[in-house]
Amino acid sequence: MSYSKDLREKVLAYRAKGHTQEVTSRVFGVSVSAIKDWEKIVAETGSVKKKALNRTARKYEEEKLREIVASEPDLYLYEIAAKFEGGTVTGVADALKRLGITRKKRR
Repeated sequence: MSYSKDLREKVLAYRAKGHTQEVTSRVFGVSVSAIKDWEKIVAETGSVKKKALNRTARKYEEEKLREIVASEPDLYLYEIAAKFEGGTVTGVADALKRLGITRKKRR
């Protein structure tokens, strides 16, 4: 979990008063590396806002995964993973959970 914007601003204001990174770290209970990162972000952007996440497209396309599960419900997770390039059992399990698809058999 990340630190709040308010705390980051307080830490950097304290640091701007001339306190060292080590003292600031001890006073606020944050790591020196976090302080360095925040100072770098402020120097680059002028703000302590969090960086936007740079996420890539998901490997398991929702439509294709739903189609595979619907057409072949008895496949094992590793068999489903083999149908996707670079697929893993854990990845398939996470994708199914995200989509709300259960592997439990119904009578």
